[in-house]
Amino acid sequence: MNDNSDMDPMAAALAEIKRGKPGIPEADLLRFLTALITTGDYQPCPEATPREGVAPGTLRSETHIARSGYTGVSRQVQVYLPAAATDPLCLTVIQDGSLYLGPEVNASVVFDNLIAAGEIPPTVVLFVDPGTEGPGLPIYGGDDNRSIEYDSLGSGYADFLINELIPEFTDELAMVSGPEGRAICGMSSGGICAFNAAWERPDYFSKVISHCGSFVDIRGGHALIPAVRRAPAKPLRIFLQTGEHDLDIIFGNWPLANRAMAAALEYRGYDYQFEYGNGGHSLAHAGATFADALRWLWRDWRGKTEGESP
Repeated sequence: MNDNSDMDPMAAALAEIKRGKPGIPEADLLRFLTALITTGDYQPCPEATPREGVAPGTLRSETHIARSGYTGVSRQVQVYLPAAATDPLCLTVIQDGSLYLGPEVNASVVFDNLIAAGEIPPTVVLFVDPGTEGPGLPIYGGDDNRSIEYDSLGSGYADFLINELIPEFTDELAMVSGPEGRAICGMSSGGICAFNAAWERPDYFSKVISHCGSFVDIRGGHALIPAVRRAPAKPLRIFLQTGEHDLDIIFGNWPLANRAMAAALEYRGYDYQFEYGNGGHSLAHAGATFADALRWLWRDWRGKTEGESP
């Protein structure tokens, strides 16, 4: 990150966006910044604060270098194991994992508290960051692999997770074997990534959380909405969230796209929940609702995951 300490905060933020997205049109620059800094009237959920008597899980950081799919591309993976792990363990994969471990969500503490209270099952969480070397975004540019991995439709990223990354970090653990015990989550491009991974591989993932999902025309992501309308419903439970001040840029309008996706899910009779708030393109609203989203997602876990053989 460049040193913008001598600039006023707005100028520094604009400079940072330009640095990371060197091709961003001027017309989108201020729109992008406004959506990022408009957080709405949200605070992290109460479960994001450590509680007396709740033992924290362990969190270790690893570097993964892909052997297939994104060969040679490196990424950070932070692996959360609950303090009171009982066999078998469920699984949650979170894209842009480092963001979810930040103060807006404080996800590891939320998992600590909900698991200790028995409100969600004992769960391994993989906080997966995108690949560090790649072509960046269409139009906007950049130098990481996030857009290729997250915005692309098809089963490529899901297959990478299922066949390579997840086994590397869970093969020595006793895990729930069916899709009812697996969830996937992400924000923005990570949100459409989570949805698309479960859409492509409902045999593996059954639960989705998409925050400010990019169901817009980045690498054809807008095509998922009519695809949901046309296909028979898949065995998925889906939580969507966005806000009225989310992005409206060259790739599309995020509030409209998420409302259209919610309408498509309603049309097909999915088990879904849609939270539409007053925030922008940030994790502020996600952090405020994260514990409730996990409770809703896992609300019947005792009947579907307890005692299952790994």
